[in-house]
Amino acid sequence: MTTGWGFPDFDDHEGVHLFTDPASGLRAVIAVHSTKLGPAGGGCRFWHYADSNEAITDALRLSRGMSFKNAMAGLPMGGGKGVVLADANRTKTPELLKAFGRAIESLGGRYVTAEDVGMSDTDMVTIATETKHVTGLPVASGRAGGNPGPSTALGVYLGVKAAAKRGLGADSMKGVHVAIQGIGSVGGGLAALLAKDGAKLTLADVDADKAAAMAKALGADVVTTAEILSVAADIVSPNALGAILTAESIAALQTTVIAGGANNQLATREDGARVHARGILYAPDYVINAGGIINVCLEYLGQGDRADVEARIRKIPDRLIEVWDESDRSGLPSSDVADMIAKRLIGRG
Repeated sequence: MTTGWGFPDFDDHEGVHLFTDPASGLRAVIAVHSTKLGPAGGGCRFWHYADSNEAITDALRLSRGMSFKNAMAGLPMGGGKGVVLADANRTKTPELLKAFGRAIESLGGRYVTAEDVGMSDTDMVTIATETKHVTGLPVASGRAGGNPGPSTALGVYLGVKAAAKRGLGADSMKGVHVAIQGIGSVGGGLAALLAKDGAKLTLADVDADKAAAMAKALGADVVTTAEILSVAADIVSPNALGAILTAESIAALQTTVIAGGANNQLATREDGARVHARGILYAPDYVINAGGIINVCLEYLGQGDRADVEARIRKIPDRLIEVWDESDRSGLPSSDVADMIAKRLIGRG
């Protein structure tokens, strides 16, 4: 196995922790990128990887993204990420989740977990039996917290509208064609909100039956996951897994705007330059998708209610405009501009 320092995505992480618990079958990674602004906040991903190096790479990339996301959202949290390596059958037991909770607790509050791909708010309840450093728990109506998906979807929706205004000159989403990759809690929520606005939608998901059902309900078109990024559309919105914007996929894009909720959409930094060179407006992922972490961060800190959460989420378009304005002034890709701003905020500028 490559050491942590040898991974291309190692970015002066403060800690990369590997955990095993033979009794429960737990194999997990917790990457702490930065605690400059506060405890390292970031969800836990439950996923089956081809090998353990892929899991470590994912944790490194995602934790760095969380540092930048939390900083750009003005939250008093650093960045971290948990990855639990699932078996081929994605077997998840209470014992495994509790073991992960004990792993979190062993870090003494340096990392705060929450829901991510493959995890649910119910899973967070189980993890919380072993550690207090968990958020995204079920909460009473009107309070901050709970499932972060709807909050993320709201922020992405507002960001998509801002991108449509900036890149297309569109004052409304009526008739704007949006190709959505992934219709989970974020992509599906986004699709529902855009459908209400009269947008023209094309959907794709690894669950083809789910995509077909949602397309029928919303009056949308449906294509395969292999086709969605090359659909001729005004906006392409990635809302599944990351690293989907590569030299090959960028060359095949037929769009004016990329704006979606998936983390780490760019496979490499160079891919941000490729998007920029094509004249495509890009909404940096960790800026547009901050709604969920805003929600669960305020829950963890015990600050505010749903109104406070939504007020913060509604500032996401302003942050995107700040990035786009600086990109226009400097000529740099918006992805590089966002990184530069975030690095300054965490003391690494």
